Amino acid sequence: MGLYRRGKIYWFTTMQNGKRIQVSTKTDSKRLAEAIYAKAKTEVIEGRWFDNVKAKSKTFGEMMEVYFTKINVKDSTLSRKKSALPHLAEFFTGWTLDKITPDAVDDYKQKRLSEDAAHSTILNEVRLLSHAFNIVKWCKGNPVSEAKRIKLKSRKVERWLSSDEEPLLLRATESKLYGQLKDIVIFALNTGLSQEEILNLQWSHVDFSRKTLTTTRSKTLKSRTIPINNTTLELLKKLARVKAISGYVFYNTAGNRIDAGKLKGAFIKAVKEAGIQDFRFHDLRHTFATRLIQNGVDIYTVSKLLGHKEISTTANHYAHHYTESLRMGINVLDNCYNFATLEENASQQIAVSP
Repeated sequence: MGLYRRGKIYWFTTMQNGKRIQVSTKTDSKRLAEAIYAKAKTEVIEGRWFDNVKAKSKTFGEMMEVYFTKINVKDSTLSRKKSALPHLAEFFTGWTLDKITPDAVDDYKQKRLSEDAAHSTILNEVRLLSHAFNIVKWCKGNPVSEAKRIKLKSRKVERWLSSDEEPLLLRATESKLYGQLKDIVIFALNTGLSQEEILNLQWSHVDFSRKTLTTTRSKTLKSRTIPINNTTLELLKKLARVKAISGYVFYNTAGNRIDAGKLKGAFIKAVKEAGIQDFRFHDLRHTFATRLIQNGVDIYTVSKLLGHKEISTTANHYAHHYTESLRMGINVLDNCYNFATLEENASQQIAVSP
């Protein structure tokens, strides 16, 4: 290794894989160049310098570009990952990877929290950053793994759509998202399917004669077939009059699968226009389950309709609604007794009492 000057800038040479390479200190100050040179020599001796070469020269944008060419995931997963990128890019664009430290990741989290971003949203964004570091491997370590963790806070109130709110929401969804948002909301309220299941639904999954549809969730990778009510059946019959070549039940102007980010944006806008507070698309699924339980449908049936792996998952979410539906079961006992006989027997017992 040796320090020298080229023009106004100081450079030094070192050996990498048996080859001599030249490295710019990017400064015309001899004192600063000597400090950089001394640090580089120390890192070479400790075996850390070559690990950091790419981290110092590659940027966040370059890493993400390579990352998205390397991963091989489903379209829905790719869409979800890309929807988590904009806020990261806004913060980290132009940064070299060595500058993305655990403290910088913490600063990013705090910034997003100050913007009132949902904890789940922040976690998804940070997971994307972490996965990019692991896949591209331009740095020896992963700064995300060393950053402080934020805990996902549960919502204070389990939210579902009231009978007064539903017409307001449906009115606000008209003509949005290629004219399909209202149909998607009605479909979600009557099937309990998740956003992913709805967007992935194709006509080959629908059986009109049996009044069923088959769906698969990425969380479990297991298919399930569920019955559909008449409201859903009539809606599907209407939609079947014009089908996209792609086969998707709900599709964009190009006839392809609707982007999850666009659905989310259109739904948020409709909720705001309807004047409804603290309501997410996923709460349509909560509404489906809550209405079933409040009308006496047992937990086991609701669990199967939602596709929960364990009944305990359903019970934990909806147990507070279950008391009134249990009342319907206990009231059945009233029909098992002849109250006139009970009263007569009670009178006789009183008469013979000492």
